[in-house]
Amino acid sequence: MIRVLIYLVIILAGACLSPLFAGKTGYVYIAFLDWQLETNLLFAVMALIIFFALLQLLEWLLVTVLNLVLSSRYLPRRWRRNAARKYTLTGALALAEEDWPAAEKAMQKGAEAGELPALNYLAAARAAQRQFKNEERDDYLNKAAQLPLATQAVTTTRVRYYMQQGELEKAREQLDKLQPSSKSKAPVLQLALELYQSQLDWQALKLLLPALRKKQILDNEEYELLNQRVNNALLAQAALRSEQELEKCWHWLSRQERSQQANMAQYALGLAGFNRRDEALKLLNKALKKEPCASVLEVLPKVFEAQDSETLKLLKNLEPKLENHADYQHCMAQIHELCREFSLARAAWERLCHILPRKEYWLALARLQEQLADHQGAFNSYKQAAKSD
Repeated sequence: MIRVLIYLVIILAGACLSPLFAGKTGYVYIAFLDWQLETNLLFAVMALIIFFALLQLLEWLLVTVLNLVLSSRYLPRRWRRNAARKYTLTGALALAEEDWPAAEKAMQKGAEAGELPALNYLAAARAAQRQFKNEERDDYLNKAAQLPLATQAVTTTRVRYYMQQGELEKAREQLDKLQPSSKSKAPVLQLALELYQSQLDWQALKLLLPALRKKQILDNEEYELLNQRVNNALLAQAALRSEQELEKCWHWLSRQERSQQANMAQYALGLAGFNRRDEALKLLNKALKKEPCASVLEVLPKVFEAQDSETLKLLKNLEPKLENHADYQHCMAQIHELCREFSLARAAWERLCHILPRKEYWLALARLQEQLADHQGAFNSYKQAAKSD
């Protein structure tokens, strides 16, 4: 509408101004070498307008012809690319619906001329993995690995799939290629954490812990629990090898870790296994002077002997604080049996069964009652053990 109004204004302006220029056509003279041109101004202006119009028309024709030639040359490629997009979309929808056969087929077709073939091959590998088609899965991953910037993603995927199948050795081989460290991405560290725990590779897990903390894979509580578990496992493994390995592992721990009661208890148990019971008992007594943890109370009966009166005294001093703690009563029941204080042992077992009525505790109480010729009590304890089954 605006364009029509502009044209109308131009026409009206021309109609109004034309009488003023009537009979005044002007004169144009152009000379170039031996060539001369004489005409009026109106004709020259019209000629220039027509010349520029023809020039624009020629330019448009040339551009159109070139586009037609180029598009016809690359038309099959464009068709294949559009088809690949369609297959990729179909495959993505099939993945969302967990239609694994359709997803694999569509993603495979979409990878041939797709814009992101690595993504298609990885998606097809996932669909094949869900169908337990290991050969096809590996073929897709091999093709994806040949593409730029896809090597790490393919290796990470291989680790995950091997772990899902329980092939931990193959998964570890692939994980070692990634070299998990503080510079690794969070998914790689998470896979390393799961794999090392599955393989019980506590040494590798100990070296990985700082990276897990830096990347915040674990919160503070989870980190402390895992660190404690790793330290105990390392000490236990070292104790099975040799005394030198045990000492090496113990001094490898930081000062703060060596002051933790759970580590002290595990180290003391290892020392006792190498006939260094006095040193072990000294460590445990040190823990008893504070409020001992469950690990200390668990290890103590394995190291204690009847003549260790100082340890027994320390334990009895803890009774007012720990009377209602199951770990303490369990420890005292075993200690009293070692000291052949069977009446006190029975009282400790009875209190333990009252605090934590487990089958194994009822059975231990029943056996002790049989030794004390308390057959009715033993019968009742066996009955309680059957109910706890």
